[in-house]
Amino acid sequence: MKRLIYLGVTLTIAAASVFTGLSASGAGAKSMTIMEFSTMAGVPRPYTGTTNAIRGIPGGGLPWVINTATGELKQSGDLEVKVTGLVLDPNDPAVIAGGNAGKNPIANFKASVSCQTVDASGSAAVVNVSTGLFPATMGLASAGGGNAKIEAHLELPMPCLAPIIFVTSPGGAWFAATGF
Repeated sequence: MKRLIYLGVTLTIAAASVFTGLSASGAGAKSMTIMEFSTMAGVPRPYTGTTNAIRGIPGGGLPWVINTATGELKQSGDLEVKVTGLVLDPNDPAVIAGGNAGKNPIANFKASVSCQTVDASGSAAVVNVSTGLFPATMGLASAGGGNAKIEAHLELPMPCLAPIIFVTSPGGAWFAATGF
């Protein structure tokens, strides 16, 4: 009799563990991390403008550099990006000539997520989705210019393969991108 009670208790505990595990994994599926990053690259001279757009997203009109970047993209579409010192390249002759070397002259940034996906016809496709505007500090990086924190929810395509996250101008030209 003791053996049957022990077996019953063991089976009950095992079933509860399986049920709890399934509930936790089902609830966590919406918030699984697609990607985390701790670096981004500023747009270099060859990628400025539309000539060498990445997945249809043009580079900013002048080269940019960045001090730090961190962030994460969740399967649910929640996006967090924090950048510091995202400014025009202080060593680029055109930037120097324009008087904005090492400065961020843009009051707002936004983020774009580019995904490889499958369209309704079953063909490979690229889908780019963007956040609204988020404030960015203006001025020299040495004085705190080029800092921004972006927190948004995006409707990502499913699947969202090989995502690239861009920090962009209000018009959508990228200043910094993951993949560095």
